[in-house]
Amino acid sequence: MSKLYVIGTGPGDLNWLTPAAKQAIEQSTDLVAYGLYLRLLGELTEGKTCHEQDLGEEISRARNALDLAASGKTTSLISSGDIGIFAMATLVFELLDTSPKAEWSNVDIEVLPGISAMQAAASRVGAPLGHDFCAISLSDLLTPWETIEKRITCAAQGDFVISFYNPVSKKRDWQLQKAKDILLTCRPASTPVILGRNITRETEAITITTLEALDPTQVDMLTLVMIGNSESKVLTVTPEGKPSKKWVYTPRGYSKKLV
Repeated sequence: MSKLYVIGTGPGDLNWLTPAAKQAIEQSTDLVAYGLYLRLLGELTEGKTCHEQDLGEEISRARNALDLAASGKTTSLISSGDIGIFAMATLVFELLDTSPKAEWSNVDIEVLPGISAMQAAASRVGAPLGHDFCAISLSDLLTPWETIEKRITCAAQGDFVISFYNPVSKKRDWQLQKAKDILLTCRPASTPVILGRNITRETEAITITTLEALDPTQVDMLTLVMIGNSESKVLTVTPEGKPSKKWVYTPRGYSKKLV
């Protein structure tokens, strides 16, 4: 049977690539992805036929991967982070559901998850995802803003830790500010905010700020924005002879047991 791997490669550093994903890439003859994701794989792409397609060509990418697999080529459709979170996996199944080709039914599909941007960013600062959390994309290219705004409002009222994906782009420069305004109606201005840009890559940058001080103009599409809940805390630890380190964590409710 034809084989299609649908792979999340993690935040970028190959040390964060799962063994299962690496093995699938090694077994593939053809790799389909946005060019940056292929370049991040480095030597793993050697000897493979690489099919690079630009941002905005997601439908074409998914179709191409299914067609290549259906033709008998062991194919990997690749995305950074977790390919099942705001990424290509859902599009593969939507195509199978809404515009299937007969030959696609013979393709054996295996989805291999990767470490998501929110997990990678959280790990850099401690444990901000220690209690209930959600992820919301601020891109209204495919989802009406009215729907996104409703979800932000409900998440704010429910006191979820929130990870915002696709927070800002050249054509979308107001949504993050609107989300900030909504959140300020439900939680303290001092709520911790984590900005994680290019996590695990050479230009990685981590910023810990507050909801009140969050400046949307300092955020771009390569940034994951994580907003703590009303109980999230910033902890400063100063090891002897070393600089102070700030950690962010969200209590889960163990405080009574720790007394």
